[in-house]
Amino acid sequence: MLFESDKVMFEIYRETEYTGKYRVVYFTELQDHNKETEINHALAGEHFFDGFIKNFGKDEAKEIIRSLLDRLNNGERLDPHEVERALGEHMA
Repeated sequence: MLFESDKVMFEIYRETEYTGKYRVVYFTELQDHNKETEINHALAGEHFFDGFIKNFGKDEAKEIIRSLLDRLNNGERLDPHEVERALGEHMA
């Protein structure tokens, strides 16, 4: 069983106000100085995928997410199920 401290909550969203790019926000890693701004950006954007990744191996999971964002921002069409499949065992 995973505790809250053993996982990282994230959301992939597409900006609708600025560049139209896909971005990710790791909610549980936000600091007081950037929390409100990052949450507001995510809320203003178009939701694509959200979930939790395990804290153990999170750097590898973040690399997978980064590569998915690159693909999305280069015009590739991905289904949210493909994101979940790509993250596989990293999902909490």
